[in-house]
Amino acid sequence: MTDEELKRDFESALIKHVHFKSRLRSYLFGNAGEEGPLRDPEQCSLGQWIAQRMRGHGQYAHLSEARQFDQQHQLIHEAANLLMDLHAAGRETEMSAGYARLQVAADRMVALLQTMEAKLRTPA
Repeated sequence: MTDEELKRDFESALIKHVHFKSRLRSYLFGNAGEEGPLRDPEQCSLGQWIAQRMRGHGQYAHLSEARQFDQQHQLIHEAANLLMDLHAAGRETEMSAGYARLQVAADRMVALLQTMEAKLRTPA
């Protein structure tokens, strides 16, 4: 994979991640949408990217950060489920506080993506 292809692939993952956060925020603040990709890490587009590239024989599966990234992805969906349930129960204050905690995990995911891309760009 060329550096340009690698860059595009990781940018794609970042866009999927940002899109997830945007859809979740939109859902939580009144614009109902499809819940499946928000609740289920295997249904969201980033989850599919992870399954193809970071598990099994995927091209990034050898990186220790890939496992960490996958775990953070699972955790962010667990947090999204909690936030969606709080929203449904009308517990908006708790939901807003929980979103701030979710953002910390989301930032960790971005840092992991950047670390993996940098590792892959560095010649062995």
